[in-house]
Amino acid sequence: MPAFVNLHNCLLVALTAHLMMTAVISVFARHKVEYLSLAWIVGIFSAVILGTLIFETTIANSNPGLLHPAMLLTLTATIFLQSIYPLSITMPGFLQWGRSMRYALPAVILFAIYGLMLLVGHRPIQVRSLADISDNLFTSDLLLRFAMLGLSIYYIVNIFRLPRVMLRNPDTPHYLFGYAFALGLSLCIYIWLTIDYSIGHLCCWTLIFTAVNAYLCFRTLETIAIGLPLPEIIEEAEQQQIENIQDLQRQEEDDFNEANHHRFELMEQWMQHNKSAWTDFKFGRDQLCTATGINRHLMLQSVRSQGYYDIHEYISRHRIAEVQRMIRCGRATCVQDCLDAGFASTKTLRSSFEKFTGKNLDNYLRQQQKP
Repeated sequence: MPAFVNLHNCLLVALTAHLMMTAVISVFARHKVEYLSLAWIVGIFSAVILGTLIFETTIANSNPGLLHPAMLLTLTATIFLQSIYPLSITMPGFLQWGRSMRYALPAVILFAIYGLMLLVGHRPIQVRSLADISDNLFTSDLLLRFAMLGLSIYYIVNIFRLPRVMLRNPDTPHYLFGYAFALGLSLCIYIWLTIDYSIGHLCCWTLIFTAVNAYLCFRTLETIAIGLPLPEIIEEAEQQQIENIQDLQRQEEDDFNEANHHRFELMEQWMQHNKSAWTDFKFGRDQLCTATGINRHLMLQSVRSQGYYDIHEYISRHRIAEVQRMIRCGRATCVQDCLDAGFASTKTLRSSFEKFTGKNLDNYLRQQQKP
């Protein structure tokens, strides 16, 4: 069998990735309960993949045919588990167990019925062609399979509807829209797999399934990283004298980190005492370099040493802090007023505010204006 369709290798990749994601998300879930559901879901997938790895020889040598119940049961369970995390974010409380269980109730009933049938000695009908389907169309086995397939399609339609549902909550992370779309496409591929089964298709879907879950995991970690603390912006009463560049060069030879920290302090002092300059939307990196006498390379090193991604983010965070001050002081009562902090458009302002504070600007304005 070619390496790219080797089931053992694909399952090992999927298991390793899901175990890593489970471990990382579980650590964050200890501090923020909102990640607990994702940790459990990825952990369940890890256990399922481990079980699949144990029976890989049987799976590799099997030929389940069309719409095998094991494939359909796996499809329905996977759809529910993958969709419950973005659904839980749009609900008013954490996970809303009652609502989630009502959503899962049809699948639970079908699973229970099929389990009872197996306990009483029922064996699935082997369906190899469309003729086999027509010959056994009204048997309980085929009817249950069509019910599971129909329920799976219903869940997939709901997944494609998730972006519209999530728009009702303005605080929903934007990456969930891409996740919902990729999730729906991957499950459509799985339905194709239940009809036209092959080891190659199963391996490809396993890798796609892992990639979709990894996307959700790493984007979740990205939102955590954005929320990491940065140096507090403190206003100073007097501006200190900027030392000449030779002093900074000598200091850099003695202690590179201390030189970066000192440059950052000089930039902070200039930003505190020249607000009228950077509240002009035309002000940018080049103007800051010229004003402070620090070249781009050294300035980038300085801001990154303090946790900023680049100089543009550094300036934008000062502007967002100014927006918050304007709103708290009553100098800004609408989004248009906030443009005076140095943003060229309301679109840029809204996206930057949400990125750096994790809050919706319009909601923040309404909250601050309440008596």
